[in-house]
Amino acid sequence: MKKREQKLQYWQAVPFTKVRIEDSFWRPRLEVLKRVTLRTCLDKCEQTGRISNFAKAGGLMEGNFEGIYFNDSDVYKVLEGVAYSLMTDRDPALEQEVDRIFDLIAAAQEEDGYLSTYFTLEAPDQKWIDMERHEMYNGGHLIEAAVAYYEATGKRVLLDVACRLADHYDNLFGPGKRHWVEGHEEIELALVKLYRVTGEERYWKLSLWLLEERGHGHGVGTIWNREEWGPAYCQDDVPVKDIEKVTGHAVRAMYLYAAMADVVLASKDTSYVGALNKVWSNTVERNMYITGGIGPSQHNEGFTHDYDMPNETAYCETCAAIAMVYWNHRMNLLEGDAKYADIVEREMYNGALSGISLSGDQFFYVNPLVSTGDHHRTAWYDTSCCPTNLARFLPSIGQYVYALTDDGIAVNQYIDGESEMQLSGDGPSVRIIQRTNYPWNGRIELEVQLETTATFTLKLRIPGWCKSYQISAGDTVPKDIETLTNDGYLVLQREWVPGQTIVLELDMPVEAVRARSEVVANRERVAIQRGPVVYCLEAVDNPEVEYDSLAISAHQPMAINDRPELLGGVVTLSGRDEEGRPITLIPYYAWDNREPGFMQVWIPEAKEEVLYSS
Repeated sequence: MKKREQKLQYWQAVPFTKVRIEDSFWRPRLEVLKRVTLRTCLDKCEQTGRISNFAKAGGLMEGNFEGIYFNDSDVYKVLEGVAYSLMTDRDPALEQEVDRIFDLIAAAQEEDGYLSTYFTLEAPDQKWIDMERHEMYNGGHLIEAAVAYYEATGKRVLLDVACRLADHYDNLFGPGKRHWVEGHEEIELALVKLYRVTGEERYWKLSLWLLEERGHGHGVGTIWNREEWGPAYCQDDVPVKDIEKVTGHAVRAMYLYAAMADVVLASKDTSYVGALNKVWSNTVERNMYITGGIGPSQHNEGFTHDYDMPNETAYCETCAAIAMVYWNHRMNLLEGDAKYADIVEREMYNGALSGISLSGDQFFYVNPLVSTGDHHRTAWYDTSCCPTNLARFLPSIGQYVYALTDDGIAVNQYIDGESEMQLSGDGPSVRIIQRTNYPWNGRIELEVQLETTATFTLKLRIPGWCKSYQISAGDTVPKDIETLTNDGYLVLQREWVPGQTIVLELDMPVEAVRARSEVVANRERVAIQRGPVVYCLEAVDNPEVEYDSLAISAHQPMAINDRPELLGGVVTLSGRDEEGRPITLIPYYAWDNREPGFMQVWIPEAKEEVLYSS
């Protein structure tokens, strides 16, 4: 088959501040996040000394550094999450609290702009020696928090700190200056964000320079000295333009690829596109779990070899699932292909969402696909990157719903609510109201509100899991709808009148999924998915069976049960195993919110068709 030529689209993201989420799935989670998760993370940062480290580094109190050398980053991520929350719902008391923390951060910054409390307090003579020590990683998260808070409140205190820090980096590193390969990517993303809010092109150019430093033997430090890790662990084994396979630490890799896409979007230089497409195929087609989880190995928190996807020992760090969203969102903007929004959806409803309890105060760092009953969420970790990453990811999910194309709007995610968008160029303002019970139901009603009649294109993503759909406008099928494009969108190009409504109905049957034969762990097993939601068996719902003691037929019908009283409101699936015993499956993201017990995604497949009738 001839590979179709890829034309870059350069779509524009629609900020989540322009998207009001009202649906019964996400709205309660956002309320819990604001009420519980942000408060929990702030309190833990206070209790563990993460916040007081800034006061100590700034000379405002006595004491030694507490924790791990990258602990500053957890504070920054929570503050970024708070900023996103404040963008949609100002809270004077919360704002006052974080303003106090910002003052401590500003006090900790050194005269030359340097900021990392571990080195200020414990090792001032060891700065910029070991590239694994997360100096720029910490700084990247500070920059992202600063940009978010400035956009939320207009206050410049942290943004000024961020600019001084970025200027410090720019003074030390770059063409003709010192080499640097940051062991944990993140600064590259942040510098592009800082460029967008300040207009200073040298920030994105520094990001480009940092990307170009990789793969040329400049790396020095702990990672590079460990034979079992080496440069591939932090994606320093080949120049980034030559990347073909995903390697090393999963979160670092995803941040790298997201930064590469960001630089393409900022510069319009397509040099990285070939590498991004190759490594995306390798990641998604050979190294991604059905839940969207990536990185099977605890040893390197990342990748081993293609099709190595054990279930019980699957690492699948929550941060890696979130980072997959960041990367695929950018790829969707870059190429205008729905397959990237499909991955965002898979992570939103499975791989990332499983990382947080329904109560909002218990977390998974590791997300296996099988548990015999001994894997549980916990309130905090010494390395608490996952709780704090969730704190900034969830309140900003609205940004993944829409994108502005050159001739209209792309609808990437189906979430009940509304959004106000200004079309590209001199286009009109458009308000889209979505009404849906997604992900439990595939019916999506989209009402288009305008001040006057306007012509533009509306692109509706048809998810990769959807085998058939229907589209209607009132009682008729619109004649001007094109066939489904190669990019996975249904295209509606027409003259729109105010109040016009389109109804998209995605068929959402229960599907039995088989893994590729190369995945040894899942041979002769099936997983169950309905719509975007992956399901699992949990012991509490199946008291008559033990772990791995049943088999199911891929053709056995399952009942779809609306359970608003269960697990915050879910749709469960019920059927029978090959022996006729009743079984119930729940969404994977909701497991370990009740009594402990086994959990299983991949279930042995019955070798013969069952003979009983359900």
